[in-house]
Amino acid sequence: MPDPAAKPVRTIALMNQKGGVGKTTTTVNLGAAIARLGRRVLIVDLDPQAHATLHLGASAAPDRPTVYDLLLDPTVPLSDVVRPVNGGLWLVPAETDLAAAETELADASDRRARLRSALEAAQGDYDYILIDCPPSLGLLTINGLSAAREVFIPMQAHFLALQGVSKLLETVGLVAGAANPRLRVTGVILCMHDANTMHSREVVDDLEAFFDAARTQEPPPPWKGARVYRPAIRRNIKLAECPSFGQTIFDYAPGCPGAADYLELAEHIVAEWDEMLGRLGVSVPEAGSRPREAPLPAPLPPIVTVAPIDSRRAEAGA
Repeated sequence: MPDPAAKPVRTIALMNQKGGVGKTTTTVNLGAAIARLGRRVLIVDLDPQAHATLHLGASAAPDRPTVYDLLLDPTVPLSDVVRPVNGGLWLVPAETDLAAAETELADASDRRARLRSALEAAQGDYDYILIDCPPSLGLLTINGLSAAREVFIPMQAHFLALQGVSKLLETVGLVAGAANPRLRVTGVILCMHDANTMHSREVVDDLEAFFDAARTQEPPPPWKGARVYRPAIRRNIKLAECPSFGQTIFDYAPGCPGAADYLELAEHIVAEWDEMLGRLGVSVPEAGSRPREAPLPAPLPPIVTVAPIDSRRAEAGA
């Protein structure tokens, strides 16, 4: 059972039903940035494509459980699935078998709450849990939303992406009403952003106007208080390259604009949470302090690394 006196864990689902908007890139690199600020971060890969797993240099191993086992078998402890990545960062990996989980869980009475039940064991072990939801609105995403307290929406500032936000918010509202009344949309993270185009500025203005209008709605919707986070993540080829090396942007190209944007964004996100904890009288570590180790089974075999897809680029990135 979780310790009721443990410091609150900030559990965030990152979701967008549109693929290719920077959702997994944001989950991995924002998590890595928060870990660099001295916080313990667990990334949960809930996408059958397993892109967050690959991005962190891991892959499914036959003798090791993944999030698929965690969802299908309630007796599998979270500690058996978690894998260390580096200082302050841990991973619950995914595998392609996860695509069958929605069918296999269809008749389970607790099918929407399997992930939430599993993550309750993490209370006190981590400061942040980031859930990379699949680009769909099915049972896996509902599990992510049921386990989270907040939703971040990574998106590009394009008109069609803006249209999809309304459907996404509708889904969040349904989950909040039926399974997780604490769930709130905290904000939008702009990815692959080009602030120089009129179209991008108009889309951002529309988003901010929409969130401003929600502040006066009654009853308050789950996105009341949401905002567009700054800085926007600028379009940067290094962010597209680093997954093929199984590295975060801070390992692959720490001096690039993408790394700077994610680190500054993480500083804002950590500062707002630390301020909230301070109001509750909860002590927080200083930014940049070394993260405490989360309890993990020992010994653990090493993560299976992903070979670079191009040996010439591998040599260039060494």
